[in-house]
Amino acid sequence: MVEGFLLDQQVRQGLGGLILEYWLSSDQGPFRYRVEQQEAVFFVAAADSARAASLLQPLQGWRSATLRLQSLDGTPVCGLYFDRLDSLYRARELLQQAGIALYEDDIRPAERFLMERFIRAGMALDAAFPGKGGTLTGTRIRPSDYRPHLRLLSLDIETAIDHLELFSIALQGEGLERVLMKGDGEDTDQLRFLPDEPALLRALETEIAAYDPDLLIGWNLIDFDLRYLQRVAERHGLSLRLGRDATPLRVRRGSGTLSFVDLPGRVAVDGIECLKSATYRFESYALDAVARELLGRGKLIEEAGGRGEEISRLYRDDPQALAAYNLEDCRLVSDIFAEARLVDYLIERASLTGLPLGKVGGSAAAFDHLYLPRLHRAGYVAPRYASGPGGLQSPGGYVMDSRPGLYDHVLVLDFKSLYPSIIRSFLIDPLGLAEAAHAGDGEAEEREAVDGFNGARFHRQRHILPQLLAELGEARGRAKAQANGPLSQAIKIIMNAFYGVLGSPVCRFFDHRLSGSITLRGHQILKESREYLHSRGYTVIYGDTDSLFVWLQRPGCSDRQADRLGQGLAAAINRWWRRRLAREFGLESFLEVEYESHYRRFLMPRLRGADAGSKKRYAGLLAEPGGEARLVFKGLESVRSDWTPLARRFQQGLFERVFNCEPVQDFVRDQVAALLAGELDDALIYRKRLRRPLEEYVKNQPPQVQAARLANASARDEGRAPIYRRGSAVSYLITTAGPQPAQYRSAPIDYQHYLEKQLAPVADGILPFIGLSFGELVEPQLGLF
Repeated sequence: MVEGFLLDQQVRQGLGGLILEYWLSSDQGPFRYRVEQQEAVFFVAAADSARAASLLQPLQGWRSATLRLQSLDGTPVCGLYFDRLDSLYRARELLQQAGIALYEDDIRPAERFLMERFIRAGMALDAAFPGKGGTLTGTRIRPSDYRPHLRLLSLDIETAIDHLELFSIALQGEGLERVLMKGDGEDTDQLRFLPDEPALLRALETEIAAYDPDLLIGWNLIDFDLRYLQRVAERHGLSLRLGRDATPLRVRRGSGTLSFVDLPGRVAVDGIECLKSATYRFESYALDAVARELLGRGKLIEEAGGRGEEISRLYRDDPQALAAYNLEDCRLVSDIFAEARLVDYLIERASLTGLPLGKVGGSAAAFDHLYLPRLHRAGYVAPRYASGPGGLQSPGGYVMDSRPGLYDHVLVLDFKSLYPSIIRSFLIDPLGLAEAAHAGDGEAEEREAVDGFNGARFHRQRHILPQLLAELGEARGRAKAQANGPLSQAIKIIMNAFYGVLGSPVCRFFDHRLSGSITLRGHQILKESREYLHSRGYTVIYGDTDSLFVWLQRPGCSDRQADRLGQGLAAAINRWWRRRLAREFGLESFLEVEYESHYRRFLMPRLRGADAGSKKRYAGLLAEPGGEARLVFKGLESVRSDWTPLARRFQQGLFERVFNCEPVQDFVRDQVAALLAGELDDALIYRKRLRRPLEEYVKNQPPQVQAARLANASARDEGRAPIYRRGSAVSYLITTAGPQPAQYRSAPIDYQHYLEKQLAPVADGILPFIGLSFGELVEPQLGLF
């Protein structure tokens, strides 16, 4: 027996049917598993089978079969099987043009083969290891918990500023650091010179084949590096073969903004998309910014608007320095992957869901992989995409009206995994919805149904999703106990994504009766939990989706006393919901409130220019274990990228003083005086990204666009290439002549703008709660400037 972990899967045409090929990583090395003489399948309503057969009669290599399956609305279906890919694609086209509904026609044959055998990523094969790069054919396989040790190679390229010339390719992995550079020079262990671009590409093929990585990693790897290399190969009439077979590299656009790469036997993983998938959030996803935040170091060349020109200069004058820069970018990517444990996360996600290692997003695909085999065994096929009834109420998470104020001792109570726990508690499930509808309305059937919202009813016994979530929840508990952070995070993301699959109009199981039964139940739970706390003498000042903010109204309360109260309130709410669900529904409650945190002081601000409280914006002094405390900002200037460093520093200093009951008057006046005296100019720079090409900003020209155009014009006057383009972060100041780029400022800074638009809004968000006014504090000193 050999165990392997899925890297890549392909389907191709064989003589006697379809050939499914899977590249696997194992402890002994990579190998290929092949299954021959296979068929693809999708389903049509049995009532449409005769018309479908007539339409498909000219095609070869297909058959129809009567099945004991039905759609979720009770329509019997039959299966259409194809052993030719061209017939499969043509059949889908013909039937769709004829208006015949197709079920599960988007499931790829290679994915379905594993899915129906409950294989996700790890698998055990009843055969001996075929040798590195060898092939096993037709061997019996079954699921396995095997986890691989993957071999990584970081890749980065450098090009001319106009992207018309490839300068170098850097490769970095365990035991390998090499730069391939076009030009003449003396080779070293790390730097190898090649005469032209074709030689560069051939050397790249040789290096990758020799190192034989499982994963290629990089920063914007697919949409820039690999796509660019593909274009260079095409320009020279070459095929770039970087996979484990002879298939040429192919980068292709998906249906949205994402691209995909065919790299048989290997996986290409982009660091930016991987971080986003693992729920990391950064103000900027530029490599330099992420590296400085995670690693404490950045690129070897500062951006400052001239990085492209500096790369071209180094290529001409100092290739060794360019090689060092190129290689350091590779190291940064490798170190980010290691620091964030991204490969561990990808392995655990694939093991849980069957999603390919390089798949970006994929909540719907993960749901399908886990749900469809169980649905088929229950006698049903999945519905067509977005076929559920619409026009019903299915709002998002409940956000309470807040009670603005500055409070002492606020506790945060959080419903742990609220939406998954609602699904489990109230048995919300596509199959359960269908089974309850088929059961009828008799008295016995009524006892077997649980009422939801929007007219939904769910069968008490026949369902899939509640049990699936129970299994995932148990797995997450084990992961936490074992301190397996990547696995715990992967499970959390998948569990929370299941609601999105049921509530998104682009997903196959979309139905407002399902999503509404989740979100509207969440509204009910939050509202009634608030009323329960009010009945016990506590005031809830705010609530958001799954959290309640409770004001204790106990002056002098210690951290220890607050913790005991918070834990007691959480336990009381849990008992209350258990009793309610048992009494009113005859259900077991999986709702679980946790005591999350204690704010010694807490600000719920007002909406600007109004008396109403804001939403999703607050700040507080959070009590930490050991008696320490730290400032927390949510949605305020301190955590928003569209505010200047001046506003952030001012807010942090001001709020810290207010929360610690310290005087603020002198601090505010000193900050204003320093601003007007020009002592804070380094903190006045705005940084905003260009979302579109500059020429597309016609009617609306925001400040960053105006500044970028001025900078590009100044660069052209100096004979330099434009500095800013789509995606660039523009650094600019507001001057008496309007927005100007920081590196080309010619007019005086408009300090009044920063006083009114940066300092005043921050101060007015908190000072009125302690009886002060920003205007009254600073007005006497404004006449001095």
